[in-house]
Amino acid sequence: MRDIDEAALRASSDPLLLTDFIESKNNFIIGCASKAAKKYITKSDDEWSVALVAFLNAVKTYRADKSGFLPYAETIIKNRLTDYYRGRQKYKAELSVDPYVFNCEPEEEDENSALKTVIAEKLAANQSFLTEETSPVKDEIDTVTKIFRAYGFSFYDLASCSPKSVKTKEACKKAVVFMLDNEALLGEMKKSKLLPIKNIRDFTKLPRKLLEHHRRYIIAAAEILSGEYPCLAEYVSFIRKGAE
Repeated sequence: MRDIDEAALRASSDPLLLTDFIESKNNFIIGCASKAAKKYITKSDDEWSVALVAFLNAVKTYRADKSGFLPYAETIIKNRLTDYYRGRQKYKAELSVDPYVFNCEPEEEDENSALKTVIAEKLAANQSFLTEETSPVKDEIDTVTKIFRAYGFSFYDLASCSPKSVKTKEACKKAVVFMLDNEALLGEMKKSKLLPIKNIRDFTKLPRKLLEHHRRYIIAAAEILSGEYPCLAEYVSFIRKGAE
């Protein structure tokens, strides 16, 4: 078994490894999507989202007795994009009202949340297409995306700044809990769009370097958990466990 096949198997059961594995294969995913779409695909295209979901599904369903992981993943991406185009044409043909009323893109609700966060630890089992214009997850993502931009980063940046090791994850949890327990400081952060690193460091004794490196993750988790984002909050629910 090749290294890439073993890496896929390990990533299928370890969310931390999964994040790194996805990042390392971004070019592969884009290449497969472009080949299937017969045009160059970027991360701003809908096909990228569909292809990413397919890749995630490939990781989760890959087994050692199958062929190499990359050919397996490419096949799933190709098939998913084929279904995507067929579904879009089907719904376009069925619509008899103004196209603005419905979004005919056949994305899946839970899978959509996974591909948007990238750091998601859950994958959808639901294979049905949505015909609604929006979903709760998408609404929450659209809202927090605007909030994060004010801090100088995007939702997609969370994949690269999320803590990888258990030790670092616990350190970031400590910082986020401190912010959530200090409403005045949390309010100041939201107003100034700056993480109060000195205050956090003085109280938690966490290294400044760690706080600076994971600044975006800490801010994002604090914003999500202090706001009305029940869907996204599930992905960082470990922060509140044992802290209340």
